[in-house]
Amino acid sequence: GAFTGAVDSRKGYFETVNGGTIFLDEIGEMPLGTQARLLRVLETGEFIRVGSSKVQKTDVRVIAATNRELLDFTQTGKFRQDLYYRLSTVPIRVPALRDRKEDIPLLFRKFVIDFSERYKTSPIYLDESARQLLVEHLWPGNVRELKNIAEQISVLSNKETISAADLRRFLPEKTMNRLPMLAPHQNGSTGEFANEREILYKLFFDMKKDVTELKKMFVEILQNPSLAGAAAQFTQESLLHDFPATTDINAHVAAQQPVYAAPQIVPANTQPVLLHEHDIQHHEEVEESLNIMDKEKELIEKALKKHKGKRRDAALDLGISERTLYRKLKEYNIEE
Repeated sequence: GAFTGAVDSRKGYFETVNGGTIFLDEIGEMPLGTQARLLRVLETGEFIRVGSSKVQKTDVRVIAATNRELLDFTQTGKFRQDLYYRLSTVPIRVPALRDRKEDIPLLFRKFVIDFSERYKTSPIYLDESARQLLVEHLWPGNVRELKNIAEQISVLSNKETISAADLRRFLPEKTMNRLPMLAPHQNGSTGEFANEREILYKLFFDMKKDVTELKKMFVEILQNPSLAGAAAQFTQESLLHDFPATTDINAHVAAQQPVYAAPQIVPANTQPVLLHEHDIQHHEEVEESLNIMDKEKELIEKALKKHKGKRRDAALDLGISERTLYRKLKEYNIEE
């Protein structure tokens, strides 16, 4: 392509492998901008070199690999959904290495032989105990971790036959044991919590209902004084009697009963208080003036009254000059 610093022409991957197969590893880590360009190549078979305006054609077979869940990435916006369905024409899921234990000794043997042939060394061998330990390992890094262990032992070990003790020195300690067991889910405690929550919701709802009824009753008494004699009078003793100080929540949860007692109407022993219409004070809300000139006039009058008509002291208190105060007095017709 043509770009700054380019001294000769160089073909890209898709142009080089035209008519062949290209392998894209770790496709899940591809940036979104590159995903858009790859999608165009897959759909139309066309690409444009960097700095060029000429459209070129290519015909390649694409094999992509990843250890991520691309379908989850499409939901979070990290991977294009259209590109995912374009690539997943023939999906092949390869199980983790720990799920195909029969392949572990074979792969280990292959990596050891490849290493010995490359560096002209004698291949190492595993005894039965080492082979068993190799199979029981969890291999969180899958095949790459297995290859790394095989090469480490080939380089660092001075023995041709490796025992379990020798192999254990090369395996990570944190992954030698089995995965930790998850704590069992305690359905009982969760169910109890749900029941208690429902009881609390019902309690709050009934309390709100009682308050609404009390408000309604009070309004009716105010509107009709003749109903005051039949009004309910709640005392502190009656409320304490209706609401016990201690409540066994677990017992109520087990019995599926609310942990409250509804207040009862207690007849009043004393003479009821009659409310008359003239006893109720009606306050009319007077709208306050927000005019700046009215407020300024009010402040000037208060300052003059505070300082007994002394303009100098009033002006000093107001933060204005005496001359300005004199002009304001004339403007608002304020008598000193």
